Amino acid sequence: MAKTRTQYVCQRCGAASPKWAGQCGDCGEWNTLVEVEAAGPRRSGFAPLVAGSAVEQLDQVSLADVPRASTGSAEMDRVLGGGVVPGGVTLIGGDPGIGKSTLLLQLLAHMQGLYRTLYVTGEESLTQVRLRAERLGLPRMDLPVLAETRVEAVLAQIEAQKPGFVVLDSIQTLYTDALDSAPGSVSQLRECAAQVVRHAKRSQTAVVLVGHVTKEGAIAGPRVLEHMVDTVLYFEHDEGSRYRIVRAVKNRFGAVNELAVFAMTDGGLKEVNNPSALFLSRHAQPVPGSVVTVTRQGSRPMLVEVQALVDRSLLGTPRRVTLGLESNRLNLLLAVLHRHGGVALGDQDVFANVVGGMKIQEPAADLPLLLAALSSMRGRPVPTGWVVFGEVGLAGEIRPVQAGEERLLEAAKQGFTHAIVPEANKPRKSAKLGIEVMAVSRLEQAIALV
Repeated sequence: MAKTRTQYVCQRCGAASPKWAGQCGDCGEWNTLVEVEAAGPRRSGFAPLVAGSAVEQLDQVSLADVPRASTGSAEMDRVLGGGVVPGGVTLIGGDPGIGKSTLLLQLLAHMQGLYRTLYVTGEESLTQVRLRAERLGLPRMDLPVLAETRVEAVLAQIEAQKPGFVVLDSIQTLYTDALDSAPGSVSQLRECAAQVVRHAKRSQTAVVLVGHVTKEGAIAGPRVLEHMVDTVLYFEHDEGSRYRIVRAVKNRFGAVNELAVFAMTDGGLKEVNNPSALFLSRHAQPVPGSVVTVTRQGSRPMLVEVQALVDRSLLGTPRRVTLGLESNRLNLLLAVLHRHGGVALGDQDVFANVVGGMKIQEPAADLPLLLAALSSMRGRPVPTGWVVFGEVGLAGEIRPVQAGEERLLEAAKQGFTHAIVPEANKPRKSAKLGIEVMAVSRLEQAIALV
């Protein structure tokens, strides 16, 4: 009998190695190599040439709109780019117990009236799914459900039932008979996901895959899993908070960084129609160290409150702590404030925070962060009803940001009366916006205004 060959496969990136090592040579992760049986040798010779798809001219390709179906949730439709696309495969990940199964079960109940659906569970029994549905008080209970973990059996049921929308909870529990490795391994994940994607594209079935996440917050398994699907969504939340944020980090049918906001209640996840009000603290009176800015999440402008606390440091090296902002960006901005604003914070501890657990990754929060730190140090609050946004350059200039007028419209809608914006973002007819716009081109001008 031929000797069985084995190899060691990294559970993080999928790289294979003939010998075991403590660290993966490709991704650098430690203790991720697992012994698996290697595939048999390929046949010698060349494969015969076969005809494939026909070559077409790019200018002759049809520009018909991609059909979309509403999920029954305006927030989910936004984060998906307008709704569910037939044949589209979506991967959604998040911490255990964050509400992935709850949200998808609610969506199935809304979409069952539009076309057939199927909920495939590999982690829970059908009794547990029924108990969750009873607790949520779904509008309808006639939902087709299936408890199965063998991917061939799942695809056979999909072929027989012919649903338009399928949820697989979760991809890590599926396995295929073609491989001997355990469910959840790199080879099983890759093969099961490939079979599901091929079937979805062939049958034009919209599929949602639920994925486990690692302790770092990334979806468990190789990154090739995220490359195979069309859309990747992440659930985010703060410990102890009842609010959930669904963020799109990849979307072939819409904009990335779109987000949907939900509130966890006894009856399941409820939409938050006005997220700007969620991330604002309406103080009874102005307080130092608080500045409201307008960030852009995907195509949605959203008001958030940036807070800063500056206090005398008792240590040799002052602390710089950020929550929801980049720590290196804070150090850079404090150096600009010292050089071009004449304010030295070298002996002060600086703590920065974005209210509500929001994460800001765009430079539009530069100017409000500096003004919040200056306001905290001097103990003088920024006037009530003011909103600030703008990027700060190393030369002390205030650089423009994208979609300036849309940000001003959102601020005016929330009742703000004054705005400090970059000179290049000043609208031509600010009177129509219902907000007084003060344009600045230098950091010194912004400091003088407040």
